[in-house]
Amino acid sequence: MAKNKEKAPAKEEGIQVEGTVIETLPNAMFKVELENGHSVLAHISGKMRMHYIRILPGDRVQVELSPYDLSRGRVTYRYK
Repeated sequence: MAKNKEKAPAKEEGIQVEGTVIETLPNAMFKVELENGHSVLAHISGKMRMHYIRILPGDRVQVELSPYDLSRGRVTYRYK
């Protein structure tokens, strides 16, 4: 039996924005205030979790916003 060779549709790319961590929440979630004044709920990306990168309130971070829900996102980078 041959497997279906159709490719899955490409994953939607998130919107990259910068912000500041305001508050640390349980389950590795963070409240991040974006440069435009909006506040989003973000979790740590898997690579950051794997490398034990700590995020504290006041840190500048890069957030990838979900194209489906702009109030949620993923922290992809912590600036030094």
